[in-house]
Amino acid sequence: GERLLLPSSSDNRHHTRSRCARCEVSNTFRMIEQDDFDIGSKLHTIVRGEDEAAMVESVGLALVKLPDVIQRLKPDILVVHGDRFDALALATAAALMNIRILHLEGGEVSGTIDDSIRHAISKLAHYHACCTRMAEQHLIAMCEDHSRILLAGCPSYDKLLLPHHREDYMDIIKSWLGDKVQEGDYIVALQHPVTTDIQHSIKIYGLMLDALISFNKKTLILFPNIDAGSKEMVRVMRRKGIEQHPNFRAVKHIPFEQFIQLVSHAGCMIGNSSCGVREAGAFGTPVINLGTRQTGRETGENVLHVRDADTHNKIYHALELQFGKRYPCSKIYGDGNAVPRILKFLRSIDLDEPLQKTFCFPPVKDPISQDIDHILETQSALAVDLGGTNLRVAIVCMRGTIVKKYSQPNPKTFEARMELILKMCNDAMRDAVGLNCRILGVGVSTGGRVNPQDGVVLHSTKLIQEWSSVDLRTPISDALHLPVWVDNDGNCAALAERKFGHGKGVENFVTVITGTGIGGGIIHHNELVHGSTFCAAELGHIMVSLEGPECMCGSRGCIEAYASGMALQREAKKLHDEDLLKVEGMDMKLSEPITAAHLINAAKMGNSKADAVLTKAATALGVGIINILHIVNPSQVILSGVLASCYQAPVQHVISQRALFSVQNIKVVTSDLEEPALLGAASMVLDYATRRIY
Repeated sequence: GERLLLPSSSDNRHHTRSRCARCEVSNTFRMIEQDDFDIGSKLHTIVRGEDEAAMVESVGLALVKLPDVIQRLKPDILVVHGDRFDALALATAAALMNIRILHLEGGEVSGTIDDSIRHAISKLAHYHACCTRMAEQHLIAMCEDHSRILLAGCPSYDKLLLPHHREDYMDIIKSWLGDKVQEGDYIVALQHPVTTDIQHSIKIYGLMLDALISFNKKTLILFPNIDAGSKEMVRVMRRKGIEQHPNFRAVKHIPFEQFIQLVSHAGCMIGNSSCGVREAGAFGTPVINLGTRQTGRETGENVLHVRDADTHNKIYHALELQFGKRYPCSKIYGDGNAVPRILKFLRSIDLDEPLQKTFCFPPVKDPISQDIDHILETQSALAVDLGGTNLRVAIVCMRGTIVKKYSQPNPKTFEARMELILKMCNDAMRDAVGLNCRILGVGVSTGGRVNPQDGVVLHSTKLIQEWSSVDLRTPISDALHLPVWVDNDGNCAALAERKFGHGKGVENFVTVITGTGIGGGIIHHNELVHGSTFCAAELGHIMVSLEGPECMCGSRGCIEAYASGMALQREAKKLHDEDLLKVEGMDMKLSEPITAAHLINAAKMGNSKADAVLTKAATALGVGIINILHIVNPSQVILSGVLASCYQAPVQHVISQRALFSVQNIKVVTSDLEEPALLGAASMVLDYATRRIY
């Protein structure tokens, strides 16, 4: 019940080619009628004028006419043959109209524009029936699905390999070449233009005609096909008087059955037709292949190549070597059973399977960049980190390598801070050119609550003054003419882990920053969680006690009030003031300010008071993280910042003791990233500026 559309081509495989639309209709088309096909539609698509423009116009004319025909016939499968420009029009129309395509004789190589057309049709086709093992390998190398490729052999060989001696073969020969000609004592000549080198084609054609005139044997010469350059070749033939020469019979068309007999009993075939390297091998007919048109074709021992056919004498010598010989039958292109194989293959096609074809690409190394500009430049981002103490800018490449970093004290006023940001970014932009880095955009990491959609800092921490209701995106983008992304430093740390750290490939995880303050970010289903008012993941302000120490946010009992660097520094100063911090062997200068590092060192050296403070801080942090596990249920917790290594083991212990059983085994790991804020800011640029699918 399947409907097939089998188009007629102006280049019929048996080289009985016509030279215009009129001839096509009267010759090739009539052969199809004689084979009792039901003709669904007749189209005239060949534009007169055998040049490149006429070929293009013919394709365009076919594309204009074909949609109506295809819509009316509604074929299930379109069978397209070969490598002609009109076949390309058919395949293009069918592919765009979602019609399945079976391409016959794809994967071959011939060394002309036909190669490009043939391979283009193969890429449009859903199924393939090829002739040779090498053609099959070529299709596989072109990433075609091996399960949709049939090694069938050449369909014409099914007829060629039948007993080709007809009782009336001499009548056929004499009807075309005269009563005096004998079997094996004539030549069949068929030379076509090479559209990529027309002038050279014309030159070789003239030399071939000169050699044939000199060789003085009866010659049946067919007109060239309708490709660009054929008109000039016909002019060469007529200038040499071939049509009036007694040794020549020039014809435009020969019925296929008769053409088989003429080739099989010829003393030699000469030219650049694929018939010489393909069909003639089935008879063992000696062949002289001229020029480059069939370069790459598989050939039998019956073919003598004269690729550099630049002299009359060279071609004449080839005629002397080949004429009158006989070679064993070659079956490179088939064994005579192609048609049954193709019919079986057609019946096996499941019309319910998805129409969209897939390609089988070989494994390749992951590219560093998704853009061709990587050949010349390394795709990079400008990363800006606005901390309470320093303002830092870095050039970060796609792999997360910090190519160059800049650091300055963070100014106390808004105007001075913005001026310094723009100056440092401009300096980095200039340096990027010399470093062969292509800057794709700017990412900004800052403390406080941020609206990343608008690039605005809504409220800042007390560490950064004059930094509320600040539009960062507009002035930076206007000055640098680059896209700008802005987010909270905790969120940036999570983004850094997602792209470059322990979170790579993890769908759900939480990053907790343990530094001067406590912050973090939540990745849920591979996306950053911002919340309805951009206040999600304020992890430092999870309350773990109703009556705990006062926090900088104004509340009490927050994780940050227990476990941040400022909280540890506060407790260290208390112990120092009571002369309970220093232990024997601990190196402390009188003028040195007391920090959290002194508390940690004291605890390591056996100070029980310092150790109790750290244990309480780790417990508070652990309880806060347990609350996160119970609410968000991530598969991993990543501790980042200067205190991460100090807290990792005790926090894991608190989780194992106090969390619900279902989350007790969730791992707490320490970040390996040295610059999470800068890398996270860069990742916003590198992820979005190079994204190809939205």
